Amino acid sequence: MPSKGATLELAVLGLLQESPLHGYELRKRLNLLLGWTRLLSYGSLYPALKRMLRSGWITEVAMMSSSVSRRQRIVYQITPAGIEFFASEITEAGPAAWEDESFNMRFAFFSRTDAGVRMRILEGRRSRLQERLDRSRALSSGSDRYQTELRRHATESVEREVRWLTDLIEAERSSQDRSGAPATRPTRPATAPPVVPTTTDLSTEIS
Repeated sequence: MPSKGATLELAVLGLLQESPLHGYELRKRLNLLLGWTRLLSYGSLYPALKRMLRSGWITEVAMMSSSVSRRQRIVYQITPAGIEFFASEITEAGPAAWEDESFNMRFAFFSRTDAGVRMRILEGRRSRLQERLDRSRALSSGSDRYQTELRRHATESVEREVRWLTDLIEAERSSQDRSGAPATRPTRPATAPPVVPTTTDLSTEIS
């Protein structure tokens, strides 16, 4: 299973390919991109940036923030080594790509992967969620009203994501059928996936 730190680093590389960014703007975009339950802190971001600097995937550039203040700020930009690493990692379509920590990030960069990779990730994610549903439905309802309601809420959330994934998979297949070759991008807008609850209680019931 990929670590949250590895997912964060790959997301940073993907964003920096669009444009160089300073820490504040990078954190803001990462929070929108990843959709994690808790906002990304600078305490998580800057250690990740330091690791990426040591690996040679990004560099720091000092720039003047404005003509008035004349203060320098650090902007991060991706290196050729970082571009190469991102390109190799973003095509990974195995079980690690289906997990909660990395699926949203990989989906956000689907336009940079080919149709075969997209399809394997979408189908793998749907299969993984279906396993969760099957385990949840096999559990007895229990007598505690609130635990039962929490389980029902989690189940409905996963069911929504399964339906959403099914629609995306059908759109990918339709696009390939019409073109006679793998599509380069989805035929419908890439919207963010539904958020699946990840509380401690739910992790034992539906994870």
